[in-house]
Amino acid sequence: MKTIKSIFGFLALVLFFSSCEDYLGKKTDLDFIDIPPDNTVRDIAYVPIFPVLDNFSRPVDITTGFDELLYIADEAAGEVIAMDEAGNVLARKAIPGAKAVVQDRKFDLLVIGTKDTIVNAGGRDTSLTLSAIYRLRLVGNGYNLNNAEVVNTIVHPFYYTQNNPVDKTIEQVSFQDIAIIGNNSDPNQNNQFYVTRQGQGSSGPLGPNDAVLYFSNEDEFISPISVQTSAGFFNDYFQDPSGIFTLTQPPQLSAQGGRDFVYTSLDPNNALKVQYIEFIEGEFGAEYRPKILASADTSQADGFINSPNKFSRPVDATLAGDGSQFIFVVDTDTDSLYQFSFTGFEGVLPPPAANIDRYQKASFGGTGSSATQFRDPTSVAYFKNIVYVADAGNGRILRFKLTLDFD
Repeated sequence: MKTIKSIFGFLALVLFFSSCEDYLGKKTDLDFIDIPPDNTVRDIAYVPIFPVLDNFSRPVDITTGFDELLYIADEAAGEVIAMDEAGNVLARKAIPGAKAVVQDRKFDLLVIGTKDTIVNAGGRDTSLTLSAIYRLRLVGNGYNLNNAEVVNTIVHPFYYTQNNPVDKTIEQVSFQDIAIIGNNSDPNQNNQFYVTRQGQGSSGPLGPNDAVLYFSNEDEFISPISVQTSAGFFNDYFQDPSGIFTLTQPPQLSAQGGRDFVYTSLDPNNALKVQYIEFIEGEFGAEYRPKILASADTSQADGFINSPNKFSRPVDATLAGDGSQFIFVVDTDTDSLYQFSFTGFEGVLPPPAANIDRYQKASFGGTGSSATQFRDPTSVAYFKNIVYVADAGNGRILRFKLTLDFD
């Protein structure tokens, strides 16, 4: 059970960190008290954990696995990297163009990368670099990533033949992120999954290039997701989709199932850039519908996930798999990390002793290289009360813990 801190306890914590050094001789940076996007002194805040993890080139994605390891996609190095909770690099696996990674409940890794492929384009064989999804199976003692085998590769657009040539512009269409759909009836079976895809124009058999795609547990493309709204039925609902997550999050024993998902949009014309899409099965069939989270109840909070134009370029988001169910969003334009409740209120409820019943903002950031600043943050993950941010522009992984979690 977490210890309830008073304001005096928090001040003592600040004094402790301002006077003590960690074992590497670095003082904890307390600038988190007064930085964008919230410039007020707060009793609730995310404290950086040292040392900073900087053994990377350009880490663009980070995920927590069901095997309780962390996996990083390093785009510049073309690698997937396994790391333990202490920040020790355990193994590296070369995957060309690695940009996103997720682990299913069978412990397979799904990695978005690229693959050089010869296809029939314009009536002749042409070498193209296409977006691809690699399925890595961890084999051998300890499921070591070094021994992982690529057991399947899904190359986009995965429908071409000599009789169905593709245009060279297909190189401009790419997968962005993956979210698994939990199967609580059989965790040993491969999971179905969603993939966000970006590109201009239409690709025919696969629907609009800007789409969320639905794949079977056999890695087979099923369909693009269409959305029913009060304004009608849309096959092209998703514009510049980027990050995506489902409710299926570690740890393994408490992971949820279901086909709901949250995605982020980079479309500058989209006022609601982080949206919850609900899967509903009814008497007349099944459909996907947008679900509006908190957006205007100022009696509860000062900020909301569904406030119009809340974000600029929210490239990624994730859900805390524990009882907190926090939602985290990273925005590359504001170089910030935003934190919300599962219902969409920005912030954290204070402990009962504070006599405050409104959510208090814990979001933070700003451009820079201090321990609480970012430069092009591209991914966020959460596990065992720790928030991990892939700070791609600074070539590092940052870790944070909520002050109320400290004993």
